[in-house]
Amino acid sequence: MRTPFHRPSRTRYIVGMATVRKAARTKKKRNTKAAGMPMAALADKYDLYQRAVQSPDHEAWFFNKIYKKEFGRDATVLREDFCGTAAVCCEWVKNKPKRHAYGVDLDPEPLQWGLENNLPLIAASAQQRVTLVAKDSCKTHGPKADVVAAQNFSFQFFKTRKELLGYFKAAYRNLDKKGLLFVDMLGGSEVIEEDREEVKRYQGFNYIWEQKSFNPISHDCVFNIHFEFPDGSKLENAFSYHWRLWSIPEVRELMLEAGFRRADVYWEGEDDVFRRRETAASDPCWICYIIGVK
Repeated sequence: MRTPFHRPSRTRYIVGMATVRKAARTKKKRNTKAAGMPMAALADKYDLYQRAVQSPDHEAWFFNKIYKKEFGRDATVLREDFCGTAAVCCEWVKNKPKRHAYGVDLDPEPLQWGLENNLPLIAASAQQRVTLVAKDSCKTHGPKADVVAAQNFSFQFFKTRKELLGYFKAAYRNLDKKGLLFVDMLGGSEVIEEDREEVKRYQGFNYIWEQKSFNPISHDCVFNIHFEFPDGSKLENAFSYHWRLWSIPEVRELMLEAGFRRADVYWEGEDDVFRRRETAASDPCWICYIIGVK
């Protein structure tokens, strides 16, 4: 089974590029050699999350690949909704002087972490082309984007049809005349098995994905991410998600209702490549993109 990935969001915070530069200059060094403390107590959950879960380089490449295929030119403006630590925003502008990124999230903690840890890793000129704001992704604001991305299954915290339709309508308005909305989804029989844990080993820690509960009537579910370290200590419930597991037909229909002229499914094959499909095998654990075409 392939372990899923996603990120949290929520609360209120606003940052600008002056804050970005100040945060980078005044970043405090953490003492990672505290005697006698368990490794879990010293761990940085956002660093662990990015290392275990995210692939910003692949996402940036994939967004532009599909955009160019659809419209015959490169995408320049990315809006990353529920952006968390804004890793994809940073990757989008890196070494691409014509690109701009607009990251949106309500939670101050991951935004601040991204300011202090991700922004300083890219050139100062690239930092100037990243804007991070603490606003509601369900509202219309910011520059019109070529690509709006809501990654890591983040849209699934909308549990009603009205809420999800509202988000898709906002995404439609936040896109330029020629634009794409990317969301990723997961499903299959293994995804709804309770208390199933999947371990992936990385250098210095284990990543544990727990499928805590699933209600077949409402499709409400709870998933947790834990991290385990060589000294036996654990960072329990580092991230916890309370979602509704939507189906592909529901999501496609809501995108079309929101105004998109197509809602294409890009299915992950055995070679880890996502291809547009209208049919797929009954995989016990699948991941796909739904791409709304404006």
